[in-house]
Amino acid sequence: MLTTTRILLTSTALLTCASAEPVIKKEIRIENDKKVEYMFIDGIKVHETDPAKQPQPKVVTPPPYDAEKAKAPASAKVLFDGSAESMAQWVPTKKGDKEWKLVDGAMESVKGAGYIQTKEEFGSCRLHLEFATPAKVKGAGQGRGNSGLFLMGIYEVQILDSYENQTYPDGQCGAIYGRAVPKVNASRPPGEWQTYDITFHRPIFDKDGKVTRKARFTVIHNGVTIHDDVELSGGTGWRGPHSVSEYKAHGDKGPIALQDHGNPVRFRNIWIEEIED
Repeated sequence: MLTTTRILLTSTALLTCASAEPVIKKEIRIENDKKVEYMFIDGIKVHETDPAKQPQPKVVTPPPYDAEKAKAPASAKVLFDGSAESMAQWVPTKKGDKEWKLVDGAMESVKGAGYIQTKEEFGSCRLHLEFATPAKVKGAGQGRGNSGLFLMGIYEVQILDSYENQTYPDGQCGAIYGRAVPKVNASRPPGEWQTYDITFHRPIFDKDGKVTRKARFTVIHNGVTIHDDVELSGGTGWRGPHSVSEYKAHGDKGPIALQDHGNPVRFRNIWIEEIED
C-alpha cells in the first residue's frame, strides 16, 4: 500500500520560566487521507524508535530486593496487602463479565477486564508499589508485560517487561509515558518482583483551568533513581502513535489506577503516604 504524508499544520509552544523548559512542537500530517498528530519535545518525536535520535537508556543491574525497605511505615495507608479485604478497596472502571483476580496474594490483571482504581482519592503523595510481569514471555515491544500505574487516575508511569525487550524509550518500563525517558533501564527479568517508589507532586490549576504548577515526579525503580524531581511538561494520555495529551484542569485528588493492557501483570504490597502541598 502506498503511504502519502503531507504536513497540514505546525505549531510550537516555547514554555518560558526561570528554568529551561522543553520546546513542544506539534504537526498535523495527512497520512492516507487521515489527520495524524505528531508531537516533538525538544526536537525528538514522541515514541521515537530511531536510536540515533532517541538513544535507549543504559541497562544497569539493580540491587537485590530489600524487604525491610518495602514495608509500609506506620504513617502509610495500605492499599493492598495480598488479602481479599484490601483488594475490596479497588473497583473496576468499566462494567463487564471479566474482573481482576487474586492469585497467591497478588492482584492480577485479566485481559478485557479494564482498569481498576482505588475507591479513595489522593493528591500529592509518596507511593510504593510492587509488580511482576509474566514469567512466561510472550510478545515483544509494547506487547510484552504491558500495564501502567496512573497517579490521580491520569498521569502514567509505564509498566512493561523491558528486560532484553526494546521499545521506544519514552514507553519503556519506568517512563513517564510519552513525556520523560528513564535515566537508566533498571528492569529485573520477567517473573521477578519489581518495585516503584514514587514521590509525586500534583499539578495546580487556576480558576480558568490554566496550569500554574506542573506535576513533578521522582521515581525509584528497583532501588535505582530513574527520574529525579522531573517536571511533567503535559499529560500522558494516548493521542495517537506519536502524540500525548496536554494538561487539562481537574480536581485536587484522584484515584490510583492500574491498567489492563492484555497481559497478566501482577501487583502486591501497595501503600501510600499523602504529602501536603
